Amino acid sequence: IDLYALDEASYELFQERGVPCKGVLDDLLGNIDMVVDSSPAGMGAKNKAKYENYGLKMVFQGGEDSSVAEVSFVSECSYEKAYGKNAIRVVSCNTTGLSRLIYCLNEAFKVKHVFAVLVRRSADPEETRKGPIDAIVPDIKIPSHHARDVNTVLDVPIVTMAVKVPVTHMHVHALEVKLGSKATREDVIDVLEEASRIILIDVEDGLSSTGRLFDYARLKGRPMGNIYELMVWRDSIKIDGDKLYLFQAVHQEAIVIPDNIDAVRSAMKLGLKGESIRITNATLGITGRAF
Repeated sequence: IDLYALDEASYELFQERGVPCKGVLDDLLGNIDMVVDSSPAGMGAKNKAKYENYGLKMVFQGGEDSSVAEVSFVSECSYEKAYGKNAIRVVSCNTTGLSRLIYCLNEAFKVKHVFAVLVRRSADPEETRKGPIDAIVPDIKIPSHHARDVNTVLDVPIVTMAVKVPVTHMHVHALEVKLGSKATREDVIDVLEEASRIILIDVEDGLSSTGRLFDYARLKGRPMGNIYELMVWRDSIKIDGDKLYLFQAVHQEAIVIPDNIDAVRSAMKLGLKGESIRITNATLGITGRAF
């Protein structure tokens, strides 16, 4: 993979350290058709004008405000809307997980309302200077920003609450979903089993925590322990009248990877939704089963 420095000063530093470098960012941008910007939150918006000057199509990440792009993107929900667009924003890990589930349920049962509590990891593994270490931190503003972000993808009434806990791997969501049509627990399970990027997992298989999920992914040979799929605990699925309850887990470092790939195909008109999802799934080893 060719490496490019941000600017001349960075290029010189790479050279001094003996790191091979093909050039600076402007050299790269003049020779490509599209850029996937994975820079820190807020930097994508600052970089946008430069990309536009080169006539590039752009994919931004969920750390950017939705105004940075023409479409907020989750593959299942937004592929057609994003088709041929110049600027696409792949939403955050939490929003991706919520949207994948809600989309499937809405297609089958017409979702009337969602209430979700998000138990969030506090920092990614490399963020050694972030905390908390011995605290649980509630997001006092209700709804948390996740509800607004889901609504950039799906027009479904939703309220979210969030807390940060002192872990580095994965989030857990507890959901109450009001369904518009009658459904049994078995109906819900059937719908989720048909979704290629949702996996139903069972406590009796030893998958009783996020730690065990992450270890299982590593043992099964997933690169970096990546879990691209939304993991739903089958044991937690409960129907009470028109309300559905469940727990799900989101691997924050991996869940948006397939959506970024699909966003590129959508922007470049390289295939329809079903075809793109199938190709991406095959490439990443996503089978709809627990690895």
